[in-house]
Amino acid sequence: MNIRELARRSGVSTATVSRALNDRAEVSEATRARIRQLAIELGYSPNEPARTLVRRRSDTIGLIWDSGQEAQGLHNPFLLGLLSAVRTALSEADYHLMLLTTPGPEDPDAAHLQAVRRHNLEGVIVLTTPADDRCLRVLAASAVPCAGIDTAFTGPRTVRVSSDNAAGAEAAVEHLYALGHRRIATITGPLHLPPAAERLAGYERACARLGLPVPPRYVTEGDFFLDSGEAAARRLLAVAEPPTAIFAAGDQMAVGAMHAAADAGLSVPRDLAVVGFDDIDAAALVRPALSTVAQDQRGLGEAAVEALRELIDAAPVDTAEPRIIPTRLLIRGSSRPGA
Repeated sequence: MNIRELARRSGVSTATVSRALNDRAEVSEATRARIRQLAIELGYSPNEPARTLVRRRSDTIGLIWDSGQEAQGLHNPFLLGLLSAVRTALSEADYHLMLLTTPGPEDPDAAHLQAVRRHNLEGVIVLTTPADDRCLRVLAASAVPCAGIDTAFTGPRTVRVSSDNAAGAEAAVEHLYALGHRRIATITGPLHLPPAAERLAGYERACARLGLPVPPRYVTEGDFFLDSGEAAARRLLAVAEPPTAIFAAGDQMAVGAMHAAADAGLSVPRDLAVVGFDDIDAAALVRPALSTVAQDQRGLGEAAVEALRELIDAAPVDTAEPRIIPTRLLIRGSSRPGA
């Protein structure tokens, strides 16, 4: 079944069939509905490359994802959930998804931009790729619409989408303070990443507002993964006047901190309260269950797709206002008195 046969059976020209299937205004609703129904009955499927050339649209969005950890065999379950949320939001908006591979050291700086042009992609969503990536900077500087989730970059058609990291961290510290804790430490993520830096800023802002001292020994850096959280917590528990509570900027690090506490003979939360960030599935499975700042993965995915669609339809301007998605504090056994 091809477009000519569909036109013959519909009793119209191939041009009318093309206009009907591409939602052109020159075709009446009755004719459009009749042609579409016949196309379904006859199993007609448009030639997508040709359709793209005619419409000058591909209905395809590129995805760039490079957390820098996959080569080490490390996998972040929050990012996997976020990827699923983006895929769902794109599907609901009738877009296809194409994964763009990360260029190797031998690839030119314009590899992403070349891929976008070669496949006629309408835009790109970027997940957690460092903003100083040269290939990403070239892409962002072009007129290609780009939405970055937890990626801070600038360009004529770029927008950043993120959780309210600072407010989430503040809520965690305020919760621990309300429980009576005055020695509250933090395990940060890699501070060159915007979410880690913002969560540290929120922690420091809450401590300043509450009059809590933050000695340098109470701030230690991890990499968002379990082993780094365990090592960081061991360092914190070994200092003079160790903390009675730890806010970890990622759930895996928080679980690592709980492991370190158990190895030190401490009870969570009686001797050490722990709060994480993300609300990965494991947060509710460990015992005691982990208190955490939950991110809205669905909301992040939908906001990224919505912002990208607006950029696609808009003229190039300065970088768009960021989309900030609220977080919420989930109080569980790792910080609940009497747990």
